[in-house]
Amino acid sequence: MLAKAFPVDLRRCQVLGLAATAALALGGETAGALPVRELIAPSSPHAVLGLVAVYFGLVLLTAAWLLLGRLVREGDPPTPRALIVVLAVWAAPLLIAPPLFSRDVYSYLAQGAMVDAHMDVYAHGPARLGGPLAGEVAPLWQHTGAPYGPVFLAVAAALSALTSGELPAGLIGMRCVALCGVALMAAALPRLARHSGADPAAALWLGVLNPLVLLHLVAGAHNDAIMLGLLGVGLVAALGRRFVLAAVLVTLAALVKAPAALGLAAVLALQLRAGHHPLRAVLTTTAACAVTTVTATAVAGTGYGWISALDTPVSPQNWALTTLLGRATRALLEGLGSDLAPLAVPVWHTLGLAVTAVALVAIWWRLRPRPVYALGLSLAAVAAFGPAIRPWYALWGLFLIAAAAPSTSVRHRTAAVAGVLALAVLPDGGPADAGRLVLALCGGALAAVFLWQAHLAARTPAALGRTA
Repeated sequence: MLAKAFPVDLRRCQVLGLAATAALALGGETAGALPVRELIAPSSPHAVLGLVAVYFGLVLLTAAWLLLGRLVREGDPPTPRALIVVLAVWAAPLLIAPPLFSRDVYSYLAQGAMVDAHMDVYAHGPARLGGPLAGEVAPLWQHTGAPYGPVFLAVAAALSALTSGELPAGLIGMRCVALCGVALMAAALPRLARHSGADPAAALWLGVLNPLVLLHLVAGAHNDAIMLGLLGVGLVAALGRRFVLAAVLVTLAALVKAPAALGLAAVLALQLRAGHHPLRAVLTTTAACAVTTVTATAVAGTGYGWISALDTPVSPQNWALTTLLGRATRALLEGLGSDLAPLAVPVWHTLGLAVTAVALVAIWWRLRPRPVYALGLSLAAVAAFGPAIRPWYALWGLFLIAAAAPSTSVRHRTAAVAGVLALAVLPDGGPADAGRLVLALCGGALAAVFLWQAHLAARTPAALGRTA
């Protein structure tokens, strides 16, 4: 209703989104993923107000994004340049906010310090490092090796050396790294959209202006940003027939986080579409990938432990589909007294991997002429059926679906998923309880009241004008 009746222009969207991210940043000062020495009890008045403010901002941000989407769909949409300005305005307050919605950035800093200290980050968890940085890492991951590739760990190690392990400087530096990734995403999306026959403005709206990017890639400083940025510019290079460069860039993305390796299939498909011989395409891509991997691993000095680290255990609080089904099956078997109960979760995880493999084959078989869209759906399948999922994993597929979606209905469904997932995690990254959920609902309700009042105020002058 709001999207249909609320007056829309680019300035209103900018101001509403800026107010939203300012509320997020302000609320995060007491309810965010703060350093351990600054943590506030969730029941304290400051933390309560912070949580309400964060969800007030979340609902405002979602409304601003939806209104901007209406503007993009109308006859005179803003230019891609204007949308980039909107992104910068919305992101500005989050640049100085504490980490939000996850404590992963502290793990990144600790792992970078381990690499800088020549520790085997794949064999040991942050507990081996000790000190203040390790103390910021969640207990669950204290003894878990890094699941990231040597490219990201090299960046984290360089940042650790540059900041001398100081936490405030490290947090700012890691956010700057994530911003570089978001900038690459924003640069790649219009080009990918044009090559795919899609509207560049609509691609930017869905692909980088959506709340998940601002909440988790900017505010949360997740390394998925640099993975997606490298993947995006690699695909742009492939569309421009610079296939060796494309393979190098996509491999670098995969050496940040492994799912990006699927992008090599798109590079191969684009070579075949350009008329290259299949054997030549495979050899060229394989050689570029191998040389890049060996070089990046040697420069990082981490060794090849990242290969065995791909099976890093998932959080017991993880809510992936296969994990949820596994837990339900285990509970049922335990109730029946079966000895098979401990096998339930591993079996469901294996089934999830099998479903993913079948889905990938079906996607690429059907969408061979549209490799960018096929890659987006493939990454979405990996996130949906894998053993672990977090809201920002949805961005793996959403980023490329935004660039190459074949219809408006696909974009609408993807946008709905993004909007729902934006509300799924509390600002400190911890598990929810009934009391905190009530506070979150109160924040959202306050935002809804604010938007309704703004809607009435906007209509009143128009009504008075008609009366006169």
